[in-house]
Amino acid sequence: MIVERTENPQWLSNAYLVADEAGGSGVLIDGNDELGPLLERAERDGIQIARILVTHPHPDHVAGLAEARRQLGGVPMVAHADAAAEMDEEVEQTIGDGERLAVGGLEIEAILTPGHAAGHLALLVDGSDLFTADVLFKGTVGGTMAPGASGFDDLRASVLRLLELPAETVVHPGHREPTTIGAEREGNPFVRVWRGLEEAGDERVTVWGRPATLKLWAPDYDGGNKAWVVFGDDGVEAIVGGSQVERG
Repeated sequence: MIVERTENPQWLSNAYLVADEAGGSGVLIDGNDELGPLLERAERDGIQIARILVTHPHPDHVAGLAEARRQLGGVPMVAHADAAAEMDEEVEQTIGDGERLAVGGLEIEAILTPGHAAGHLALLVDGSDLFTADVLFKGTVGGTMAPGASGFDDLRASVLRLLELPAETVVHPGHREPTTIGAEREGNPFVRVWRGLEEAGDERVTVWGRPATLKLWAPDYDGGNKAWVVFGDDGVEAIVGGSQVERG
């Protein structure tokens, strides 16, 4: 299998070319306005891109897809129906939880992973490579206050569902570098608390002017921090960027 990644230097978001082999068939997974090198690799290796797969409709993951699609002669775009409803681009094919898509020698399984965005999908390719978009990253997890987010409980359930995959499964996240299911099962701070391996905290903080309890303060993919908080006024749990948290 061929997996080629580009990263947008501003958003740190990833886009991927995935193909069965040189001279074979492949797909683009997400956009990040840095798709040129992926299209060049496909042309150089004689790969026919047959589908554009969208994990979720946030701008940093669909940027540049319209132009890439034009260059590819209008290949079909595939997304979950809930994500398609939020997108400006036409989605010709929808795919739901557990459904499979065959592209050349690739078999791609859609895994519905709500919490961060409407119709958010993780994509398992050939049972070995998992494209997790904005749910699971190396050492952290996705936020639950972005547009279309369905909340903390969904996000945690999505992460724990993905962690049931074999430990050797390679995780290709929506931001920054790859990891594995095994590494995240054992080393991801959020996962360790959710698995009962570490205790949650109880520090009093303020988030957006609201009193809250800080359950976990951990590194984020961008060099900052991410926080799991419980709001004191309504008891809602959330995962937010560390810059939103006032401590001390």
